Amino acid sequence: MKRSISITGSERGVWLSRIRNYLRQPHIIVSIVLLALLFFIIIIPFFKMIEDSFVWQFADTRLSENAIPGNFTVFHWKRVFASSITKNILHRPLLNSLSTSLSVSFFAILIGSLLAWLVTRTDLPFRKTIATIAVLPYVIPSYIHALAWLTLFKNDRIGGAAGMLQFLTGASPPDWVSYGFFPIVCTLSLHYFPFTFLLVSAALSSIDSRLEESGEILGASTARILWKITFPLVLPALLSSFILTFSRVVGTFGTPYFLGAPVRYFTLSTQIYTNIINRIPSTAYILSFVLVAISSVIIYFNQRFIGEKKSFVTIAGKGFTTSLTPLGRIRYPLVAVVVLLLIASVLLPFVLLAWQTLTLYPDDYSFDKLTTLFWIGSANTAFAEGEAGILRNFAILGAAWNSIKLALVASITSGMLGIFIGYAVVKGRNTKLSKTVEQMSFLPYLIPGIAFGALYLSLFTHKIGPIPALYGTFFLVALVCISKNLPFTGRAGITSMLQIGSELEEASETLGASWFMRFRKIILPLSIHGALSGFILVFITVMRELSLIILLVTPSTRTLTTMTFRYQEQGYTQFSSAISVLIIIIVVAGELFSRKLGKKDGI
Repeated sequence: MKRSISITGSERGVWLSRIRNYLRQPHIIVSIVLLALLFFIIIIPFFKMIEDSFVWQFADTRLSENAIPGNFTVFHWKRVFASSITKNILHRPLLNSLSTSLSVSFFAILIGSLLAWLVTRTDLPFRKTIATIAVLPYVIPSYIHALAWLTLFKNDRIGGAAGMLQFLTGASPPDWVSYGFFPIVCTLSLHYFPFTFLLVSAALSSIDSRLEESGEILGASTARILWKITFPLVLPALLSSFILTFSRVVGTFGTPYFLGAPVRYFTLSTQIYTNIINRIPSTAYILSFVLVAISSVIIYFNQRFIGEKKSFVTIAGKGFTTSLTPLGRIRYPLVAVVVLLLIASVLLPFVLLAWQTLTLYPDDYSFDKLTTLFWIGSANTAFAEGEAGILRNFAILGAAWNSIKLALVASITSGMLGIFIGYAVVKGRNTKLSKTVEQMSFLPYLIPGIAFGALYLSLFTHKIGPIPALYGTFFLVALVCISKNLPFTGRAGITSMLQIGSELEEASETLGASWFMRFRKIILPLSIHGALSGFILVFITVMRELSLIILLVTPSTRTLTTMTFRYQEQGYTQFSSAISVLIIIIVVAGELFSRKLGKKDGI
């Protein structure tokens, strides 16, 4: 016989009471609200893009006579993966993306590791100054290194105007030096080596040098000590730097576009942009899935590999020493090489672009043709279609205000959401709900910038229920920047919240303070200090952002970075260089200010 199960009124009351008590916990309510928000800004755009890739779009009538806008189709998936043009729209860009990312990762790790070893484990002169400056190449937007490369190496065969090298020597650089794979790898390696430098220098600083000295006492050579002792200990840092570098490079847009487009060297990111511009969004969305898949697979295997590696104790209770390896005669030649590296990655781009802004004609770098026209000049129809210099140009000043406003809104909002994420995760520690919040807030990190922008383009170009189409609004650009930076502010919020003892909130709760009072008077003041680094990081990141917003910006929401892109496309290199110089000044000043603030507050 089947036994029927009935719930009595008293049992129902008990269950309702448990649910009410559960929902009365502030961190539960915060977690539920965050999950709803994260679902809307991360999960729904992803599924919307999947849906759009299986639907005929209005512009698809150019591609097929069978296209009926709004109907289901697998045409776009077949077109990308199994058609006569698959080689051009998928295979070549994919191969270019992978080869570029792997090459940049290799050279960035090589440069960063050697520099980290010189700074932390040798008697290299000016080590502290070098350590401070070595981070700046990453602060400067990657595409600015590309613009500086073009200023120096472009030729008149493809670029139209000769670069500084051809102007000074009369010799035209070969195309492979000016454009394509080689310059992309060179410029991105100079941009991304700080990842490895920071991670490896931290790992080397934590290794007790007596481990290496023991090997030396036993007769091991320097090379054997590095391979058998030092390398295994810093391997997790090297793997982390690889995943950081690879995942960033594979989705980078600006540098591959500026240096690759002139010779039709396309990567997945530039192919996504090209398809959006050519009004074939479904193809762009599918290529975005490919980018997301690559990043996710790399991160997954990286985590599996690190998780399976043995751990080593490098800091014990008997004291800790770090001896410096004497460099001897090569001490000053090595510091000269390091200084040249830092000049090439920090100072030279600034000088080259600043010089370009002062040239009256883009291919004439002579002193007698220098001018401030593109900085403070009034409108002159003889140059740049009559646009005034950037300091008198209302369009550029408006873009500057948009950039600053966007960076402030994104950093403050994303920072505050990070604090709430930290509160929900720490207060509900080890529960499924808190783990879900933490994992969902990390998801944007897995999605390359231009693919994340494509997600939002797919979702918000149409009306969604009561929500109007947001494309072309400042709100959409701010929303995508806020969402993309949640992994960083979320981690900062969690770290900050872990440092706050629960007894402080419990004591105020005992005294009858409401949750809003406790949060405003205790949690927020104590956590915002630790989360400040996340605020500043987001501000600097958004100020130099291009890949993430290039698909979403319209004339009314232009930023300094997209104005740089626009002028470079139109051939107005003086304007693009001038705006780039302005961006360099802003982001470097922001980085130095954050470092000074961090030292002052002990962060």
